[in-house]
Amino acid sequence: MLLSVVVPAHSAQGYLRGCLESVTGQAPGRGGPSDLEVVVVGTDAPGGAPDLAIARECAERDPRLRVSVLEGPWDTGAARNAGADGARGAYLLFLDADDLLLAGAVAGIRARLTGERPDVLTLGRERADWWGRALPDDGLPAAGNQLVRRAFREAHGLGFTEGPFGHVVPVHRMVLLAEDAGTLASLDRICVRHRVRRPTGPPGREHFAVIGAYGQLAAAAGGDRRVQDARSAHLLAVLGDPGRVAPADRAAFFRAAGLPGTYTAHRVREAARAGRARARVAARAGHKSLRARAMRAVYQADLRRPLDPRLAVYGAYWNRGFACNPAAIYTKAREIAPEIRGVWVVSSRHRDRMPPGVPYVIEGSRAYWRTMATATYLVNNTSFPGGFTKRPGQIYLQTHHGTPLKTMGLDQLPYPALTNGVSFERIAAHTDQWDYSLSANPHSTETWDRVYPSSYEHLPYGYPRNDALRTATAERTGKIRAELGIAPGATVLLYAPTHRDYRKGYVPRLDPEEFVAGLGPGHVLLVRAHYFYGRTADVSPGEGVVDVTGHPSVEELCLASDALITDYSSLMFDYACLDRPVITYAPDWEAYRASRGTYFDLLSGRPGDTPGAVATTQRELLDVLRSGAWRAPGAEALRAAFRRRFCPWDDGRAAERVVRRVFRGEAVQPPGHP
Repeated sequence: MLLSVVVPAHSAQGYLRGCLESVTGQAPGRGGPSDLEVVVVGTDAPGGAPDLAIARECAERDPRLRVSVLEGPWDTGAARNAGADGARGAYLLFLDADDLLLAGAVAGIRARLTGERPDVLTLGRERADWWGRALPDDGLPAAGNQLVRRAFREAHGLGFTEGPFGHVVPVHRMVLLAEDAGTLASLDRICVRHRVRRPTGPPGREHFAVIGAYGQLAAAAGGDRRVQDARSAHLLAVLGDPGRVAPADRAAFFRAAGLPGTYTAHRVREAARAGRARARVAARAGHKSLRARAMRAVYQADLRRPLDPRLAVYGAYWNRGFACNPAAIYTKAREIAPEIRGVWVVSSRHRDRMPPGVPYVIEGSRAYWRTMATATYLVNNTSFPGGFTKRPGQIYLQTHHGTPLKTMGLDQLPYPALTNGVSFERIAAHTDQWDYSLSANPHSTETWDRVYPSSYEHLPYGYPRNDALRTATAERTGKIRAELGIAPGATVLLYAPTHRDYRKGYVPRLDPEEFVAGLGPGHVLLVRAHYFYGRTADVSPGEGVVDVTGHPSVEELCLASDALITDYSSLMFDYACLDRPVITYAPDWEAYRASRGTYFDLLSGRPGDTPGAVATTQRELLDVLRSGAWRAPGAEALRAAFRRRFCPWDDGRAAERVVRRVFRGEAVQPPGHP
C-alpha cells in the first residue's frame, strides 16, 4: 500500500466529514483503491462521540476507512501516533480534521513518487478563513503537508509529543533529517487546504507550550541554526495572534520565549511596521482613487467629442477576452461591414487571450474611456466596466451568453443568498441602456422580456457563436482533433460542468482518470471547468484525459467531440445544434434547483426538457455509455425534441443577421419567416 492518511478526530464534527470525503474521493491509482487507506482515531471521551459516529458512518460506506478508538484522555499527538502504529502504507500523511485534500492531490503524489522515493515529501498547502477567504501562508510547520516514509519515521523515532504543539518536534526533525540526508523532496502544487476555524473562546496561556516544544526540538537537534530561525518565526507568529495570547499575557510570553530585546521595543517595531503597511495600502488606494478621478475627469471631456460612426467596442465575459457571440459578430463584421472598426475591452490579466491583430484597450485605461465615449456601437454579452455613460446616438447590443435554465435577472429576487449583494436597481438601469437584446430561441425571448423589463428591441436571430457549429466541415473538425492530439477513431467526450452558486471553488463530481479507465481503450475525455475557476480544471494529465479549460474556443471543443457530458451548463443548448448526443450528468440536481431556481425540470424525461440520457452518479454515467443508452433511439428522440425547442433559429447565419440589422440598419427577417 502506498499511502496511509491518519486523521485525529475530536471536537471537529462540522469539518470531519468533508475531510474524510476529500481523501476517499481521490482517484485510485494503478493499484486501485487498495493503495490508499484512511485511519481515523477518535475517542469515547466527552467531546469525541459525534466525531466517532461520523467516522464510523463513513467507514461503513468505504472499506478503505478504518476507525480506531484512543484509550485514555484525548491528546492529538497520542492519536496521531496510534494511527501511525496501525497504518500499513509505505508513506504517512497526518491530516487534521479541518484539512481538505484537494482534488488530484493523491494522483500528484503518486506521480511525484514514481521512480524517486524520498524520505519526506513536502506538499503545497493553503489556508482559508471561516468565510472561505484565502489567507496568506504563515510558513509555520504543519503535520498536514509533510508526507513521511513510514520506515524513516520509525527508524528515527519521529513520534508526536503529547500536549499542545505536539507536532513541532517531529515535523521539524523529519524535515531536517531528510534535508541532511538528501532525501527531502517537494511537490509543486497545492494539495492541502487548511480551514482556519473562527475562534470561539478567549486566548489562553496554553499557547505558552510552544516555547517548551521548541526547547525539546533544540535539545534533539543539537543547536541547529535552522531550528533557531524557525523558533523565532513561530514564536513571533503566536505572540502576534490575538486569538492565542491575551494582551495581558504578551509581555510575559515575550520574556518566557527569550526573544531578543525588550517587549516594549518589540511593540514599537510592530506598531511602526503596521503603520508602514497601512500607509502603503492608503497610498495605493489614494493613487488608484486619484487616478480614477483623473480618468473620470478626462472621460467627461471626451463625452463632448463627436461619436465615431465607424467605431464599435466589444466585450465578453467581464473583460476576459475574445469570445462568445461578440467574437462571432466582430468576425462577421470584418467580412461584410469592413467600414466598422472594432476595438475590444479586456482586463490586463487577460490580455494574452486576445488573438494577434485584434485591437483592444485595457479596462480603466485612458484609451478605454475615450473609446467608450466615442464609439457608436457597443456590443457585450455581460456589461462594460466602470459605470460608463451611454450617450444619445450610441447603440447598445446585449448578446447574452447562454440560454437560461437557471433563474436570471429579476427572477433571482427569491434567492438573495446567492446573488452576493447584487443590486437589482443596477440590473434594471443596465437594461435601460440596451437598444437590442439577442435571443437564441423563443424560450430566451420570453425569459429576457420578463426578467429584464425595458424598451429594447428583441432580435430573434439565434446565436452567432453557434454559426461555427452549423457550418463546420469534416476537414475542419479533423484538424481540431489533430491539434488536440486525439488519435483517429477515438471516441471523444467533452465534460463541461457549470458553476455552482452555492459552493465555493471548483468541486468536480467526476473522477476523470477512473471514468476513462472504466470506459476502456479508445476513449478521450476533454475536461473543461467553468471560466469562473480560472484556466485549469486541476486534473492530473493521464491516458485519455485532457484538461481543455484554457482552450480559447469552446466551439472548437464541441466540434472535436462525439458527445457532451454536462450538468446544467447552457452549453447543452448550443451543442444540440450539432445533433450529437448530450448526456445529462446531474449528481446534485435537487440542491442546484433549490438554491438557484430553474425554468424547467431537466431530469423529467419530458420531450423538450431533457436532451438525452440522464445519470446522477458516476457509475450510472459509465453504464449509460457502456450500454449504448446514450445513443439509443429513446435518447435520439429526446434530442430531436430538445433541438426543436431550443435550436430553431441556428442555421449558420445568425452573425450575418445581427451585423446587417445593427451596423447596417437593414430590415432583417428572422429565420423561418418567408
